[in-house]
Amino acid sequence: MPGLSIPLPQGAGYAIIVGLGMVFSLGMILTTFILRRYQKEIITSEEFSTAGRSVKTGLIAAAVVSSWTWAATLLQSSTQAYKNGISGPFFYAAGACCQIILFAFIAIKAKQKAPNAHTYLEIIKARYGPIAHGVFIFFAFATNVLVTAMLLTGGSAAVSDLTGMNTVAAIFLFPVGVMVYTLFGGIKATFLTDYIHTIAIIVIILTFAFTTYATSPILGSPGKVWELVTQAGIDHPVDGNANGSYLTMHSRSGGIFFVINIVGNFGTVFLDNGYWNKAIASSPAAALPGYIAGGIAWFAIPWLTATTMGLACLALESNPSFPSYPNRLTSDQVSAGLVLPSAAVALMGKGGAVATLFMIFMAVTSAMSAELIAVSSIVTYDIYKGYINPNASGKKLIFTSHFTVILFSLAMSGFATGLYYANISMGYLYEIMGIIISAAVIPATFTLISKHPNKISVIVSPILGTAVAIMSWLVSTHTMYGAITVDNTFMDDPMLIGNVVALLSPAIFMPILTLCFGSQNFDFEELKLIKRVDDSTEIEKDLEGVINANNDIESVDDSDDKDKDLKLNPLKSNVSLAINNLAHEDKMIQLAREEEQHLKRASKIAGYLCIALSLSLLVIWPMPMYGSKYIFSKKFFTGWVTVGIIWIFITGFIVIIYPLWEGRDGIFTSFRGIYWDLSGQTYKLRQWQNENPEKLHAVRSQISAQLIEENEIDHILE
Repeated sequence: MPGLSIPLPQGAGYAIIVGLGMVFSLGMILTTFILRRYQKEIITSEEFSTAGRSVKTGLIAAAVVSSWTWAATLLQSSTQAYKNGISGPFFYAAGACCQIILFAFIAIKAKQKAPNAHTYLEIIKARYGPIAHGVFIFFAFATNVLVTAMLLTGGSAAVSDLTGMNTVAAIFLFPVGVMVYTLFGGIKATFLTDYIHTIAIIVIILTFAFTTYATSPILGSPGKVWELVTQAGIDHPVDGNANGSYLTMHSRSGGIFFVINIVGNFGTVFLDNGYWNKAIASSPAAALPGYIAGGIAWFAIPWLTATTMGLACLALESNPSFPSYPNRLTSDQVSAGLVLPSAAVALMGKGGAVATLFMIFMAVTSAMSAELIAVSSIVTYDIYKGYINPNASGKKLIFTSHFTVILFSLAMSGFATGLYYANISMGYLYEIMGIIISAAVIPATFTLISKHPNKISVIVSPILGTAVAIMSWLVSTHTMYGAITVDNTFMDDPMLIGNVVALLSPAIFMPILTLCFGSQNFDFEELKLIKRVDDSTEIEKDLEGVINANNDIESVDDSDDKDKDLKLNPLKSNVSLAINNLAHEDKMIQLAREEEQHLKRASKIAGYLCIALSLSLLVIWPMPMYGSKYIFSKKFFTGWVTVGIIWIFITGFIVIIYPLWEGRDGIFTSFRGIYWDLSGQTYKLRQWQNENPEKLHAVRSQISAQLIEENEIDHILE
């Protein structure tokens, strides 16, 4: 660490980044093979980017938690606790949680109005045309670039500071393992590795919490932490906090960060195609509960992590075990995200350093996998298929996705290296991102919830909003501090002004432009004409010899026109006839109609639920505590910590136990197939697959896609 002792050897950094990365890659390759062999999860172009649109609630929630747990989630939240006290963790968690909860409403709208879309940009194009499409491609790419840059700069800085590993080497090596398992497994690999990463992160957070508040010989109880943090507030009071205390929700700097956090994270959720990917990949019944549960589960991660490690850093700075003792951390060290690593080393020695290193690796790689899928989906479906080769086959789309994953990984490593040499920290990127991207949030959102915005308003508003935001940010910096420098532009007030202007200015521009140029009066049924990729040839080839429907085909009565149509369609012949002939098709069409009704009901529920939860987190809970200037007593602080620990256990149930329960049939199927292969009874596997084609993933996803698409078109024509 700059000015601090390095607790671990360089080899530890390489072992984690390279060694553990390869372990995950090999594990994902093996998992992909198992799913392909025993459940027929064939990686077609649709499967690569949407996982068959059948992911269940628990896995969606785990993926949301993992994808939203960046390096910034752990490091920046702890930094806020160190700078502003007890308010920092809450303001970070609440300010970044409401977007996930509100996005549940948009996810439902996307599933309801554009069930076959691959990216939200396809929806923009279908409604407003190629110019608007190009504008939002820019904002989507900007979002992915900023998020990935934060992951690499924050993660590499932490690894370098803990092990002395070369920062540039860390930047280039971090994406390697992620790139490999993403190439093999697509978005399903992201879901599965997200699940594993989340387990590891929660276990480490619990370890830190119980060490700090129960077993540490230096701290060991909430009461002891309260005493030391209270003394820290006396020794170096916080300007703008009630009585200068770290143990109050009344914090001017914390409140400003709260607003910046809310604004900036609207952009990183609503404009990051990774979250739309997960919404699209979810089954219709899973989108609402998955995102709501994921948001609630995620809240405890930054809240408890920062309440533990940020306050432990304050409490331990006066202890000889602290890495910089007798000096406090410098502003550069704080901005670089060294609060959590410093506290971990002071609290647990080398064990704390290893745990931090492991946790940072998990946070960076899980979120980066989602970013790789997000960018590859945009390049594949919006650029390559959208403009270069509209009739591209599934194989060409897969190749484009793979090529994009590799190219984006290399490009982002180079970009993050440039940021490192320019001394641009993760904290700076975190606060500036709202200024750059948030002007596109309202136009993108209203694309799905209002028929009135026209093409001009959607094209001009984000461009004008971004320009005005950057101008207000720089002008306010120069006015307040006399010069425009990196340090001055990082100050609270200019960042606050720029972020708020970026998010809210389109709310003024869009209505004016809509009134000037007239309402579009868009018919949302047109979005249902967006088509999926026809992967039937690839799936039919892979299923050859698995589903033997020849006897069923021979028994078809030639006088039945529908049966004749099925005979002419090999995929429907092999699958639909094997699944109770036409009865299955009728069932699928009925299911499609039921899902449509379910989404309409879920949309209404989501609206009320999202508003209620957001008001609770943003207003009802924090504002009375902020306004009262209450300073936590020892007893109240103990209760606050206890609630955080209970909440993280609830998080564990939602994202660890529940996905296992939901996936129990698939797990049993896979292990049974492995047993049959190992015991020389492979014929039983073939027999089971022949007799139960409706349980094979490729069959369900492809036939569902065909029948639902036909049902949607019939519905539009009616």
